[in-house]
Amino acid sequence: MSTGDNVVWLGAPTFPVAARSALADTRLRTNLRRATTTIRDRRLAVTAELDDWERLREAGEAIKRTTLRHLDHHLTRLEEAVTRAGGHVHWAADAAEANRIVTDLVRATGETEVLKIKSMATQEIGLNEALDAAGIRAYETDLAELIVQLGDDRPSHILVPAIHRGRAEIREIFRREMGKWGRAAPADLADDPRDLAEAARLHLREKFLRARVAVSGANFATADTGTVCVVESEGNGRMCLTLPDTLITVMGIEKVLPSFADLEVFLQLLPRSSTGERMNPYTSMWTGVTPGDGPQTFHLVLLDNGRTATLKDTVGRQALACIRCSACLNVCPVYERTGGHAYGSVYAGPIGAVLTPQLVGVEHADTLPFASTLCGACYDACPVRIDIPEILVHLRAKAVEAKAASGLVPTAESLAMGAAAAVLRSPAGLGLLQRAAGWAARFYGSGGRIRRLPGPLSRWSATRDTPAPPAESFRSWWRRTREGGAE
Repeated sequence: MSTGDNVVWLGAPTFPVAARSALADTRLRTNLRRATTTIRDRRLAVTAELDDWERLREAGEAIKRTTLRHLDHHLTRLEEAVTRAGGHVHWAADAAEANRIVTDLVRATGETEVLKIKSMATQEIGLNEALDAAGIRAYETDLAELIVQLGDDRPSHILVPAIHRGRAEIREIFRREMGKWGRAAPADLADDPRDLAEAARLHLREKFLRARVAVSGANFATADTGTVCVVESEGNGRMCLTLPDTLITVMGIEKVLPSFADLEVFLQLLPRSSTGERMNPYTSMWTGVTPGDGPQTFHLVLLDNGRTATLKDTVGRQALACIRCSACLNVCPVYERTGGHAYGSVYAGPIGAVLTPQLVGVEHADTLPFASTLCGACYDACPVRIDIPEILVHLRAKAVEAKAASGLVPTAESLAMGAAAAVLRSPAGLGLLQRAAGWAARFYGSGGRIRRLPGPLSRWSATRDTPAPPAESFRSWWRRTREGGAE
């Protein structure tokens, strides 16, 4: 993980290096293409059913933007409401503090095992590793997260963490590893999805019946009632939220909503954008504790971990509106070809490219804002209309500025941009450059296109279809025709 913030994986290569390796993995690209295409088509079908889909997106955007502008106020209201309902609220400034809080809470129960519900926030802070260091074993109960955990792997997708794995790989992981964590998989386990799901169900059932502590994330929490909401598709989360005696929820501070009524908007946006469903099969809500029903002790850990710093950036703060639907990943041509591991972060795809640099500091993830074609598909798909291309360009500028500020010797890029600025400020210099470009086009152009430039410039022309400069510039033509009498 990165220093101070467990968002970037320790020792992860930069995006260009990791992407080069991922592009050579044909099986990975096949798995990604199949999965993202399926989810994308389902999302388009169910969103097309709603005549007011764009108005829902606008409503979601408005709620999120207004909430972020008054985040401190709504968080205070949330704390008061949760406490009033019998829960306990803890504030964590960073990953280390959040891990310490959760570890102490589990130790106070005397238990050495916890159930885990799929949670990006707990992955972000490296909670499983922190608990393990304290002698506490965390069991993932989401099927995809279970696959990742048993395979000693890393998630590669926000919604489907094991999207990079095929059925045959999953079968081998189950057969090899399940017995080390509990009930073993059948020796004759096939790679049929039903058989794999049944093996996971039997493996997890004994843990559901035995565990006394569960840890969850949260999709939303409403400030007026103190209600926390988790949506999922399998029902394993529901088991974790109802059977244990103690429930600990780790939630990013940006997940708060002003009112319970706001859920009406987001519970329509999220399932359609994430899984292509009209509603989530399991939508669980709880408010504090209820005597004799469900966990009798509830702790809510509110996680900052770079979010307050992100709020200071009026452009970048849009990323905090993300509802973790993964729609941007499923339409991104870069993600479809490289997968999530290339991003070196818990948060992959376009949203990871704008969120991670802000949470950890752009200097620690300076290649991620460039992991995009700026095609805008992510903005079109985002259910809360986060302008990801705008943030990418904004962060690219910050990355370049940070690199320039940290270097004693100017980079080749800064020298080139400085030269370009000098030329563009001088009409005479621009005229000379235009004439030189027209002359060069005779040698490097063909059919109106630049085919291959010499030296380092060949890296540009080899990957782009660039029109050749005209033999005569507009300014030159204007001067010549005016002198010839044309007005």
